[in-house]
Amino acid sequence: MSKLILFNKPFQVLTQFTAGDNRATLADFIDHKGFYAAGRLDYDSEGLLILTDDGALQHQLSHPRFKMEKTYLAQVEGEIDEQALTRLRRGVELKDGRTRPAKARRLQAPSLWPRTPPIRERASIATSWIELKISEGRNRQVRRMTAAVGYPTLRLIRTAIGPWSLAGLGPGEYRMEEVNRSLASKPAPKGRGRTPAKAARSRQPNALRGSGASPRRG
Repeated sequence: MSKLILFNKPFQVLTQFTAGDNRATLADFIDHKGFYAAGRLDYDSEGLLILTDDGALQHQLSHPRFKMEKTYLAQVEGEIDEQALTRLRRGVELKDGRTRPAKARRLQAPSLWPRTPPIRERASIATSWIELKISEGRNRQVRRMTAAVGYPTLRLIRTAIGPWSLAGLGPGEYRMEEVNRSLASKPAPKGRGRTPAKAARSRQPNALRGSGASPRRG
């Protein structure tokens, strides 16, 4: 079995353990040695980051070939309409090519932790929330996709990667799980790819509702 750390990365934290400036890094929250991020999450984005101590599993979780679905909540500028959502679902043309079709839907404003600093708000321009699910990992892809359909992203939170979610984790908190590498090579049904005890602890209906799990803080 390989070990995973599921970490709720706060806003303005680098997805690395060292930095040449005064910016916060993973080392400010996680004190376990030998773990490396499986994929990245931008400095100005929040939410789920998976780290592992298994190099082959790190490759499986991060490489686009495995098409691991990632779920995001995006607060966008403006009242997004169905036409824009349809374009996201069909795939949009970016400078590095057309994206794969995404799953996109509009949401009521979710109950979230406050961001520090908060997003910029303009009284004359409303904002709205969408859930976007993609199976690619291009640089700043979600932000570029929403901008391409006319709705720039103001706040971005990744809530799930494949069967793993933020359930029960506040900003800066993490929990440890174990996984069979052979079961992590593609998205699996809920609870699969973990030991039974770990799976039961992680089965939560919504990554933002909290749970009875016992998150650990670095």
